[in-house]
Order: sequence, then C-alpha cells, then structure tokens
Amino acid sequence: MIRKLENIAEFSGRLIAWATLLMVLVTFAVVLLRYAFNTGWIAMQESITYLHALVFMLGASYTLRHDGHVRVDIFYHKFSDKGKAWVNLLGTLLLLYPLMIFILWISWDYVHESWKVHEGSREAGGLPGVFLLKTLLLLMPVAMMLQGLAMMLRSVDILRGKAHG
Repeated sequence: MIRKLENIAEFSGRLIAWATLLMVLVTFAVVLLRYAFNTGWIAMQESITYLHALVFMLGASYTLRHDGHVRVDIFYHKFSDKGKAWVNLLGTLLLLYPLMIFILWISWDYVHESWKVHEGSREAGGLPGVFLLKTLLLLMPVAMMLQGLAMMLRSVDILRGKAHG
C-alpha cells in the first residue's frame, strides 16, 4: 500500500517535469512574440500562471515524497531511524494533516463558487478555465495527505522493526 500511495506522488512528479518544460517554452514564446514581433496573446500569458500553479501545487507531494521540503535539521540528522520515524509520524499527524485539512476547509467554498459559474478569466481573450486552476487548492492538500499517509505507514513499519524500502 505504501508503494501505491507513493506512486501517486511519483506520477505527479513526472507530470510536473513536463509542465515545467512547457512553462519554459511558453515563456520563451511570449517573450519572443512580444519583443521580436510586438504581439502577444493574453491566454498564452495566463497559461504560464496556470502552469506555474500546477508545478508548485502538485509538485508539493512529490517534494514531500523525496524529503525535499525545508525542515529544521539541527537534531533530525543525528537521530536513529526510529527517532526519525517518530518525528515523521508525529510531524505528519500534528502538523501536515491539520494544515492540509485547514486548506481543504478554507478553500472548499471558494472553489465551489468558481465551479458553479465556470469562472473564466477577467481579461478579454483570457483562458476560460479559472475554476480548473482554483481546483488545485483542493488537489494539493489531498495529494499531500496521501503522501503523508504513506510516510506514516512507513514510519510505523520502522517503529515495528519491519524492513522499509
């Protein structure tokens, strides 16, 4: 089950890698069109914002999977595997889950209202899918909680003396 949960984060990481490349290419195209041809499209510029949001919101669980988030590492690196497992287990239960539940709770109505009207860009010629962009506010905490569950299960395995990996 741990591997299946972690595969979700791995999939999002692969998606993010391609989204990052696409974001660079679109940014290059916007700059080229603006300065070489004195033209541009609002939708193309907005797509960079969408891709940027996708990278950070869905990339968070991949980063968590690979222990890439910032942490205060004064003592953690000196802990035994069991000590690290306790920190990860308690950190997930007491910090990650409450924060992700709060984000879900506070974002729900905001995203729901956007979906009700199929909110689009306020700019003429902008992208029509603002409601899809706002949905990332719900997808990110769900993905983080799934990866957090994998971390907790792995920590419990370590604390019980079972192999992990």
